[in-house]
Amino acid sequence: MSGEGMPELNTDGTGLSVTIVSGLWHTRISEGLLAGARNVLTASGATVTEIQVAGSFELPVVSKAALDAGADAVVALGVIVRGETPHFDFVASAATDGLTRVALDTGKPVGFGVLTVDNEQQGLDRAGLPESKEDVGGRAAEAALSTARILKSLTAQTSTTKTQES
Repeated sequence: MSGEGMPELNTDGTGLSVTIVSGLWHTRISEGLLAGARNVLTASGATVTEIQVAGSFELPVVSKAALDAGADAVVALGVIVRGETPHFDFVASAATDGLTRVALDTGKPVGFGVLTVDNEQQGLDRAGLPESKEDVGGRAAEAALSTARILKSLTAQTSTTKTQES
């Protein structure tokens, strides 16, 4: 499993506002992802808002709106299961590229919890359910919190340096 070698991250969410944006497709898997992210964020002390969207294609635009509205970070959760048409490739690429662009355009972190799997069992294995091997929703929340902390630290350092130079 890809969780091997996972680092310890600073997941202190005190003073942070984090929005979870989650797709509704593949209910059991998406609910597991959401529960994992919710558990990590609640334990972190962050202020949490949740927004549900139709599917993974809608994650980037709503994530950007949440960040523009003041969220310090977003955790984007979705499930894309490969089918028999190229639709999977288009949606997976649009979600991935779109969320990357949102992070770069806003300068704020987007925890990436979008599963791109070949079948439902692979999604269940990563959904953070009691029988799952991984908790991708929780890991995405940890990544968003850690990155938000790093960015806040860099901003504070820059402000201190500018004040000292004045």
